Amino acid sequence: MAATPAPPQAPPKPTWDPRRPEPPFPWLRPTIRIRLTLLYGGMFLIAGILLLSIIYLLAAQALTSGNQPPFKIAGGTEVKVTSGYCPAVNGATDLPLDAFNTIISNCIDQQRQAALDNLLSRSLLALLGLAIIAFAFGYAMAGRVLSPLGRITRTARAVAGSDLSRRIELDGPDDELKELSDTFDEMLERLQRAFTAQQRFVGNASHELRTPLAINRTLLEVHLSDPGAPMELQQLGKTLLATNERSEQLVEGLLLLARSDNQIVERKPVDLAEVAEQAVDQVNGEAEAKGVVIRGEQKPAVVQGNGVLLERIALNLVQNAVRYNVPEGGWVEVTTDIQHGQAVLVVSNTGPVVPAYEIDNLFEPFRRLRTERTGSDKGVGLGLSIVRSVARAHGGHISAQPREGGGLVMRVALPI
Repeated sequence: MAATPAPPQAPPKPTWDPRRPEPPFPWLRPTIRIRLTLLYGGMFLIAGILLLSIIYLLAAQALTSGNQPPFKIAGGTEVKVTSGYCPAVNGATDLPLDAFNTIISNCIDQQRQAALDNLLSRSLLALLGLAIIAFAFGYAMAGRVLSPLGRITRTARAVAGSDLSRRIELDGPDDELKELSDTFDEMLERLQRAFTAQQRFVGNASHELRTPLAINRTLLEVHLSDPGAPMELQQLGKTLLATNERSEQLVEGLLLLARSDNQIVERKPVDLAEVAEQAVDQVNGEAEAKGVVIRGEQKPAVVQGNGVLLERIALNLVQNAVRYNVPEGGWVEVTTDIQHGQAVLVVSNTGPVVPAYEIDNLFEPFRRLRTERTGSDKGVGLGLSIVRSVARAHGGHISAQPREGGGLVMRVALPI
């Protein structure tokens, strides 16, 4: 009697849970809002206390100086009134009483106004000093509070440069910035696993396909070397050998594309002029067979990068420029130079008219201009994808523009 099959097991639960447990007292959580409220509220309180204390001291000093008697009565045979604040009353002994009182009132008003002006000027100076101190303290505190944002920004820039291994790992209070940092780290972890799995799959698949393709090529070459083989069999063998060669190119392109998606770790000085010259030398035979003239001046432009991958950039661009050209009177121009602090490789060619809306599609894998996805003898459709991937891995970029009359202008810019 056959055994009963075991029931299928449930899939494992995901290890990452975007939902976080709520704290028992959420209003006690040291959030950014509460911290900023306490910080700036405390700053205003301290500044107010200091300003009030300074004004109190200045007012006390003004009142102390104002308590001094503005007039002095000098004794002698007759009473005389003297004043250091009001010279108008000095020696005024024969004035009427009303005029004398008016002079005294004016003197008292002038003394009060002088005390108020002195208090106002000193208060303004104190306010200016406190404002400078408050701005400096606020700038320092704001920088301290916002420093985690700078750390997150630097990590995001590093990740944008294809370095998915970077993490923020922010420490500190459990506030909004800590939550944002942890969420960003979790997202990077998932992205890195996805990209690593994709690259591992492409690399393993490419390696596994190399062996049977090499065996097929060897068997086909052995059968084609037989002089007694029928003509039909030889024709079939040549067709299969061309198909096998195309498959090998596709596998090599996939493997190179998987490698170039990573950030270049080991960098050496590479001259784009030398790279372009080697690419031109390799394509010269094909260009002469198609009647395409290759020209251009290669000026020294040294960058830090991988020489093999940079050579593949130039080779793919020059090959495409030769293959996608006009039947007669075509040309390809290859130039290298340093422009605006960047090393620039420009490949221009004559060819069919390329609509501007189809430019972006040319950089997608297995995409060609107005051709089928398969069955083309001009390549496997990975050339420009590899160029873009290698340029990005070196911190550069590639752009394409249609030429008037047909053809393209490919421009690769790499940092020096």
